[in-house]
Amino acid sequence: MHTDGETTGTVVSHITCRSCGETYDLDLTEFPCRECGGILDPQYDYDALDITPEEWAARGDSMWDYRELLPVRDPDAIVSMGEGATPLVNAPRLAEDLGVDGLWFKDEGQNPTNTFKDRGQAAAISCANEQGVTDVALNSAGNAGQSASAYAARAGMNCHVFLNHQAGKVKKSLVRAHGADLHLQEGKIGDAGAAFTEAAAEHGWYSVKTFQTPYRHEGKKTMGYEVFEAFEWSSPDHIVYPTGGGVGLIGIWKAYQELRELGWLDADPPKLHVAQTTGAAPVVEAIEEGREEHEPWENPDSIARGVEIPDPGASPWMLEAVFESGGTGVTVSDEEAFDASLVAAREAGVEMCVTSAVALAGTMELAAEGVFGPDEDVVVINTGAGAKTASKIGKHAANSKKGA
Repeated sequence: MHTDGETTGTVVSHITCRSCGETYDLDLTEFPCRECGGILDPQYDYDALDITPEEWAARGDSMWDYRELLPVRDPDAIVSMGEGATPLVNAPRLAEDLGVDGLWFKDEGQNPTNTFKDRGQAAAISCANEQGVTDVALNSAGNAGQSASAYAARAGMNCHVFLNHQAGKVKKSLVRAHGADLHLQEGKIGDAGAAFTEAAAEHGWYSVKTFQTPYRHEGKKTMGYEVFEAFEWSSPDHIVYPTGGGVGLIGIWKAYQELRELGWLDADPPKLHVAQTTGAAPVVEAIEEGREEHEPWENPDSIARGVEIPDPGASPWMLEAVFESGGTGVTVSDEEAFDASLVAAREAGVEMCVTSAVALAGTMELAAEGVFGPDEDVVVINTGAGAKTASKIGKHAANSKKGA
């Protein structure tokens, strides 16, 4: 529990349910909303913020540079390994190929466990630490489980990770390496989710699952702060995001809204584009049909496990972000994602896992469709390093060479 004394300077005030409007104080440890099961969202007193963009920019160490708009109050509770402050890598050859003024990779593969999941778990585990929590749990496609196990280990907490057998070997091995309790399930991520829900209820574990905890999208929004800061507190024209659960997309959208509320941004929002695979595209389908919520996708099937999410619970929030920003959706095949991972490696030197490469493949498709103007800047979110799926990418590269 937070005690009086030194604080992070945060202006977090309370937690609100996005569905029913119920409010909670900051000592809440049971998620999601007790009234309706809706998504919980931390709120801030922006009028109380005593910081300037220049002061933020001068720090430059980690995502905690933005601690005034993060939900942790006790600085001693912060569990950090230097996550965030990732580079925005310019790719001029690719920009020329795609006919845009600038193409940039936000390279989240340079986080401690090599994905942007570290931002969300750093926030969620820090809040759990502030509350004196001893056991955290989640189900995951792989990367979030690995990240949670690393941050829980650093905090001295027990961590319970539910994955399905299809999760990558790297993720399963490193969850075990961090000392987490790994539960493997048959089937897809939904089956791991059902097992997690049953076990968490039985044992009373603190959830750090996507959109059950109020805090993972808070950590992810720092990715947006960094992009806007890199563009000198303005906005790129387009951001393309590989979309499964959509936590990062929503985080970027919330970052934009907060900076507009503070008067630090007067630019139009970046057009937020959802990239999914043809084997699992519930959000793109909803975008194309102009719906406010997705229909669950039956029989999802993609090698890009991180976006193979058939029933993303936050789709109304994602769709709000896409429609209000003027963005769109695009689907690509697994083969196109593999090809894009090689394009990134060979044209820009950037290593992308297959899930992340869905965003570049989608960017290439959007460029071919004429979505981008010749004087526009495009940011591709590289959510995870190529090392996450290195063997698959290497095999694809070898096969591509044989077929050349």
